[in-house]
Amino acid sequence: MDISVVVPLYNEEESLPELSQWIKQVMEEHNFSYEVIFIDDGSIDRSFHILRHLSQKDPHIRAVRFSRNYGKSPALNTGFKMAQGDVVITMDADLQDSPDEIPALYEMIKEEGYDLVSGWKKKRYDPLSKTIPTKLFNATARRVSGINNLHDFNCGLKAYRKDVVKNIEVYGDMHRYIPYLAKNAGFRRIGEKEVKHRARKYGHTKFGLDRFVNGYLDLGTLWFQTKFGVKPMHIFGLLGSIMFFIGFIAVATVIILKIVSLCNPDFHFYLTKSVYFYLSLAAMIMGLQFFLTGFTGELIIRNSQERNSYQIAERLGPGED
Repeated sequence: MDISVVVPLYNEEESLPELSQWIKQVMEEHNFSYEVIFIDDGSIDRSFHILRHLSQKDPHIRAVRFSRNYGKSPALNTGFKMAQGDVVITMDADLQDSPDEIPALYEMIKEEGYDLVSGWKKKRYDPLSKTIPTKLFNATARRVSGINNLHDFNCGLKAYRKDVVKNIEVYGDMHRYIPYLAKNAGFRRIGEKEVKHRARKYGHTKFGLDRFVNGYLDLGTLWFQTKFGVKPMHIFGLLGSIMFFIGFIAVATVIILKIVSLCNPDFHFYLTKSVYFYLSLAAMIMGLQFFLTGFTGELIIRNSQERNSYQIAERLGPGED
């Protein structure tokens, strides 16, 4: 199969007939073998009823309905598991992504050798309340991930080599960082294509301030897991060492001041009234806690069944594919 189109959706009943017909038209014009996988993320409108009707008329359409709203990442992850095409295309269901972009995206994967191609909606038709936070978010994501050639990490229109979607796990709200996840999995040929952005035709945007804030929190989580996920002692041991050093300096200061007070009757120093005394106690306790956290993390990782699980890209030799 040439292409799997994965479409996560939530309450998009008006756009589904038009979108499915548009995709079908593009696929038939270019003679692609294909499937369209709709993932209904617990819609409370008639979205799945419409999908059931569409699938009865078109054998290329597959659909899954979640029992409740789990989020875009679980929907994409489910679609990735189901996908059978050599190239996987993701797009939103609100008709703001154009299926006319599919042939060019397919060519960039198959002919130009990219592992992942992300769309870039250079000219957007979203309100400033969405575009300004998006620009700030993308600037931070480029800085943290090191993928400096992407302008829009969170564009729903993307193309993937099949191996990519079968070797990454999209969870939580990590759909914003799929290029980062792919890079961490060893897929480093990541490209970008300028795509047309269409104004929303039906419904309303589901973007909110909470998504903007959560995006930064998820980015911090992903960065930490990438840097220290398999070596927690490197970060917690460092923090513990710093806190112990601070505690040592504080203890030394307290001891010196106490010796001076014993040798000089005119100088009075009381341990329990000194800020250095409490600073030394707090620093030592915090340092010990950091060390124990890192040590516990190392024990968990060393006893994990996945500690020596690695993604092998290719094998050579007798009996190997």
